[in-house]
Amino acid sequence: MKNISVAAMETKETKEKKEKVPRQKMPEQDPKKRIINFEEVPLGYSEATVIIEAKRCIQCKKPGCIGGCPVDVKIPEFIKDISEGRFIEAAWKLKETNGLPAVCGRVCPQEDQCEKECILGKKGEPVAIGRLERFAADYERTAGKISIPPSVKSNGKKVAIAGAGPAGLTIAGDLVKLGYDVTIYEALHKAGGVLVYGIPEFRLPKAIVEAEVEYLKKLGVKIETNFVIGRTKTIDELFAEGFNAVFIGVGAGAPVFMNIPGENLNGIYSANEYLTRSNLMKAYLFPEYDTPIIRGKKVAVIGGGNVAMDSVRTALRLGAERAMIIYRRTEVEMPARKEEVHHAQEEGVEFLMLHNPVEYIGNETGWVTGMKCIKMELGEPDTSGRRSPMPIKDSEFVIDVDTVIVAVGTMANPIVPATTSNLETNKRGYIVTKDESGITSREGIYAGGDIVTGSATVILAMGAGRKAANAIHEYLSKNN
Repeated sequence: MKNISVAAMETKETKEKKEKVPRQKMPEQDPKKRIINFEEVPLGYSEATVIIEAKRCIQCKKPGCIGGCPVDVKIPEFIKDISEGRFIEAAWKLKETNGLPAVCGRVCPQEDQCEKECILGKKGEPVAIGRLERFAADYERTAGKISIPPSVKSNGKKVAIAGAGPAGLTIAGDLVKLGYDVTIYEALHKAGGVLVYGIPEFRLPKAIVEAEVEYLKKLGVKIETNFVIGRTKTIDELFAEGFNAVFIGVGAGAPVFMNIPGENLNGIYSANEYLTRSNLMKAYLFPEYDTPIIRGKKVAVIGGGNVAMDSVRTALRLGAERAMIIYRRTEVEMPARKEEVHHAQEEGVEFLMLHNPVEYIGNETGWVTGMKCIKMELGEPDTSGRRSPMPIKDSEFVIDVDTVIVAVGTMANPIVPATTSNLETNKRGYIVTKDESGITSREGIYAGGDIVTGSATVILAMGAGRKAANAIHEYLSKNN
């Protein structure tokens, strides 16, 4: 009993000591400099700083952080490796369960997942798990010590994956390690999905995504681009060619507009089109890349999520003199990550809270010149728990704009369901699954990510891919 008490006292003292060490800040580009370039904003930890941060972890016996991670990263183990200077080993530990650690370390909402469960966060600041993950993944890549697991003997089964986004890439990596012949079919000309066409370069460099995709190729995953499932070939045709199972991870990329007067004026974009033109098609490098995009001077972005933040910060970098977020609730209700909101504020973005557009005004040549807004107030909570915005009578006014980007959500693209018989969808067009396993109404067809849940996070889509991989493996193992 005495030994147990001494150990408990030592643990308590260690915890108290580590609580006093502040969470290490991440160096960043100066806001005045970064708004004129598309280079990454956070610059990453140094080796000395990352060890200090890693040593803050108290190595809980029952780590809640793992339970907060959709892909079950062995968080205390990789952090311990970092704390002892074993950076390469930390990266390899991460890749045991996460095929995209450099991506997750940058764009995952750790504050609502793993870090939310950190014991140190109960009284102070949690361990910076995401920043440690980013460091380890970057260290492995820049050191050129990418570890490729030994090839697994083929089990003779073939799996097709529709969509090379986070869900598709994750399930591909999991299944190829189990001996499956895996082919991803991607509609666009680069693999990565939202990682390349949605998230801007300054938040997630394309080279990072390309490196993660190359890693999967080295594992044995085959990727065919410019291949639209439902148009180039249907899912039924893939089965006819010998595939034993199909996973649908095509995301929810169809644009949503507000259906208000003037919405068809020139200069009004969906966030999907605006970000795709800028990111995947490199419109921000025009005329080097011949993909023109409106370089608005007075830009309004409608919405309060991460996509809205990405759009408005892109507009700034494309030369906007006034870049505004128009949001019908307050900052408290904004779904965007706090870090992204903070970065936007630092960069000079204006936030017009409790405002909502009701009409767009155009000139004689059909271009948008103004946006009529109405002021809002918050009423009772809606079904999501957020207070419902209510219009204030006779509070309309006009804002001068030359570009508007609508970032109020997305919806499911209907091509795959429309060309796949007996595939059940709900009233909003999303594919219905039995449970988190991704099982659909058609035997051998699985689905996961935004095409099932609607717009969500990268890591949740990855978690869906992981669960579907397990379900497909179980299904095909029973059907030899």
